[in-house]
Amino acid sequence: AVVSTQSTGGPAGISISNTGILLICVCCMLLFIYTFRSSISEQAGSGVGIYSKFSDREYKISDVLSAAIYLSEKAGRRVKEIRDKDALDEQSKGETKEGVNDPLTQGDLESHRILVKGFKKAFPALNLVSEEHEEESIEGVTAPSFNHPDIIKLANGESSVSAKDITVWVDPLDATKEYTERLTQYVTVMACIAVKGVPVAGVIRKPFDDQTYWAWVGHGTSGNLASLHGSQEQEDLRVIVSLSHQGEVKDVAAKAFAPRQVTVTPAGGAGYKTIEVIKGSQDVYVHTTLIKKWDICSGDAILRALGGKQTDLRGDEINYSHELDPRNEHGLIATMHDHEKYRIALQATSKS
Repeated sequence: AVVSTQSTGGPAGISISNTGILLICVCCMLLFIYTFRSSISEQAGSGVGIYSKFSDREYKISDVLSAAIYLSEKAGRRVKEIRDKDALDEQSKGETKEGVNDPLTQGDLESHRILVKGFKKAFPALNLVSEEHEEESIEGVTAPSFNHPDIIKLANGESSVSAKDITVWVDPLDATKEYTERLTQYVTVMACIAVKGVPVAGVIRKPFDDQTYWAWVGHGTSGNLASLHGSQEQEDLRVIVSLSHQGEVKDVAAKAFAPRQVTVTPAGGAGYKTIEVIKGSQDVYVHTTLIKKWDICSGDAILRALGGKQTDLRGDEINYSHELDPRNEHGLIATMHDHEKYRIALQATSKS
């Protein structure tokens, strides 16, 4: 018996046997273990401070992509609201390599919070790289939706992927300088999913045009990309470049592609320029200096899904593993057609 009672002629006495004491100790220990494990489980679900302990987790790319679309659109709405209200609270991060001011706005920061907190809440084991580096608790954050109807249709028979192999690249606000100057057509919010360094899905949200472009390599794309296959070769070659170094690229392109007439269009934002190539408004996107991987991963994924190509100027595919340097120092060329022909011409010119 666990508890024995003894009649002593006076008030009832209660004594506990040795066996009873042992059982009570075991029960207390089991209760402690259960409480401790529940606490750890809750922390894992909220993504608070223990992401690296869950590298054995697996996620479905369809879930991560659905969340990326949801979060990019949510962040894009906030970016637009801040610009519309003139509430930028602009600061400077310094100057770019080209000597251009690199601004930071409230739009960048709030978009970053929406994207990063949302991903961490839903996928605490993911490797996540963002242009901004603000760290905040995600307590109370609502998890993003996984129920994008178009993605659900594409996910039949999908296998899960180990979290340690997945890297999500986030650009909370591409073309910040143009954002401050009200050149909002160039502004995008981007999220990209890479598996073992290879981009497999990308989202480019244009908040001021209310357009979301997404693609999942080997599975499908957003409806607004379905009929886009770039331009067919024409007499004139159209090259789109960054506003910050248009003069340099114009000279290189004119020499590389002679005797064809070359029209160089300067524009802000890597996401914008990639979409222009995909739409067929431009033939080639060229960048000759350092560029960060969060700027170009989403475009790379979308190009791959549509049969286009993006490499550095040496012809190497770009590795988007979180373990590597986020800087791509060897330039960029993105095309929908004749990639190697254009790349080799540029490379030959740069060596001459």
